[in-house]
Amino acid sequence: MRKDFGVKPWTYPQPVLIIAAYDGNKVPNAMNAAWGGISEENQISICISAGHKTTKNILTTKAFTVSMADAAHTAECDYLGIVSGNQTVDKLQKVGFHTRKSEFVDAPIIEELPMTLECRLVSYDSESCRLVGEIVNVSADEHILSEDGQIDPDKLEPITFDPIHNVYRKLGEITGKAFGEGKKIK
Repeated sequence: MRKDFGVKPWTYPQPVLIIAAYDGNKVPNAMNAAWGGISEENQISICISAGHKTTKNILTTKAFTVSMADAAHTAECDYLGIVSGNQTVDKLQKVGFHTRKSEFVDAPIIEELPMTLECRLVSYDSESCRLVGEIVNVSADEHILSEDGQIDPDKLEPITFDPIHNVYRKLGEITGKAFGEGKKIK
């Protein structure tokens, strides 16, 4: 037996993405967005409305960064989603985040969030609210790297948004090897 819920924006997991951009005066701003993901090998698509300060900044500078929210900064990342940069210009300072300029795009990297996609604006559609960015670099703090030099999700501890219960969740354990488990059935 299945239960029908109708049309809902529910998928699991929904990454918690922190999008940052400079305004015309190089003042950084950031927001929390849960509706986004990889849409091409070198692109990310995110749904954000035109009224956000961050959206306006991206349209001005044509660049932005996307950091993965992590368990260690759940409160700070949630704050970036519940407070508008249109009213509170020092959101990043209020949560204790520090930024530095990306070497690849004209956008800020939030130092405290250890994994960041550095992106150039490809397009923005104000009707659908779809922002598309070209990923030109992925940077990661060394403390989240495994012995092989790759990003370790267990060390990153990314959080996801549970839209049904309105909570953040940490990713869990490994259940199998991708491109391998299905071979057992072949």
